[in-house]
Amino acid sequence: MENTIFTPCKIGPIELRNRSIRSAAFENMCEEYRPSQMLFDYHTAVARGGIGMTTVAYAAVSQSGLSFKGQLWMKKEIVPELKKLTDAIHAEGAKASIQLGHCGNMTHRATCGQTPIGASTGFNLYSPTVVRGMKESEIMQLIEDFGTAVGLAKEAGFDCVEIHAGHGYLISQFLSPYTNHRHDKWGGSLENRMRLMQLVIKKVLEVANKEIAVVVKTNMYDGFKSGMQVDDCIKVAQELERLGVDALVLTAGFVSKAPMEVMHGAMPLKAMAHYMDMCKFWWLKAGLAVAGRMMVPTVPYKDLYFLETAKKFRAALKMPLIYVGGVTSEATMQKVLDEGFVAFQMARTLVRDTDFMNKIKSGEQKCSECGHSNYCIGRMYTLEMKCHSCVKNLPKKLEKEVEVLEAEVKKSNK
Repeated sequence: MENTIFTPCKIGPIELRNRSIRSAAFENMCEEYRPSQMLFDYHTAVARGGIGMTTVAYAAVSQSGLSFKGQLWMKKEIVPELKKLTDAIHAEGAKASIQLGHCGNMTHRATCGQTPIGASTGFNLYSPTVVRGMKESEIMQLIEDFGTAVGLAKEAGFDCVEIHAGHGYLISQFLSPYTNHRHDKWGGSLENRMRLMQLVIKKVLEVANKEIAVVVKTNMYDGFKSGMQVDDCIKVAQELERLGVDALVLTAGFVSKAPMEVMHGAMPLKAMAHYMDMCKFWWLKAGLAVAGRMMVPTVPYKDLYFLETAKKFRAALKMPLIYVGGVTSEATMQKVLDEGFVAFQMARTLVRDTDFMNKIKSGEQKCSECGHSNYCIGRMYTLEMKCHSCVKNLPKKLEKEVEVLEAEVKKSNK
């Protein structure tokens, strides 16, 4: 079929120069919850490298939604710095998107300034922390916070906002029966569990006012029996279509229960533990040493690992859908487009090489050199997201871990 990778495409009111999008994989490149020079340099490099749109990852809409020290917090005072970033991205010919979300129970008091909140009261073993179920007044304030964040994104010159409604963060925590045990109008039936999502999206669309694109990242499944399954996730997607969002990014996984469903492969446990502060995370380092593979079980990696499930959503929906998950080559890019997806997202490929899209276009490369050891993910919880190939003097034990995990990926892809 005709190569359509480098043809323009429309997502709501914006047009991308090609079908590629840097996905909203958390960079951990912010300082004091505001943009850093490192964040500016990275996204500018991705834009210069030929991407259609680059997504600044995981900006919290409120203080209670912060889960990392290196994360953005959408406040009025950072708008000029964000505007500098979007201007630089635009100067390179790319569009700029920002992912907006709230982590819910995936945080600590030391980061978010209060007892973590979620759909229901309970205990998050992965943090670990006690979680308090949200009061209705807090839910209504959260909806306003999303609207405020969209307004700030518009002021900062972003072309698109991506609302995070997957991966077991707050909106997803309300959607999933695994984390939503409420008995009021915000829990119980799927219709009730969708209520928060509906009101957030209505507010987001109202503030966006068709001036910027509105994309929603939503799960196709949570990845375990007591979570959301494909059929219910299709109903959620159909509701988002009815509400009028411009496109969906189809994903899966639940960070506090099935984390490797998100990116597939193995978590590099040695890298993860190596970079963690022993004083702050002694409990997690000890847990990883004793039962790491039980805590973070491997999900075998293969290219286009979400495609077969995503095709079920493509068949059930008429709206534009954006594919993410194992896009690593010119062939996989075109395969996704041939299946009816308007665009595709990539992250690890662009962590390895910000110039990847230019190299595909020129014919210099056909396939990414990323080996999917997930080293970049392992260090991302403590330091900035970076490929092992860009790290000087990588410890021998981590070099060995990368070699072993990349060999496993090659074996699974045969």
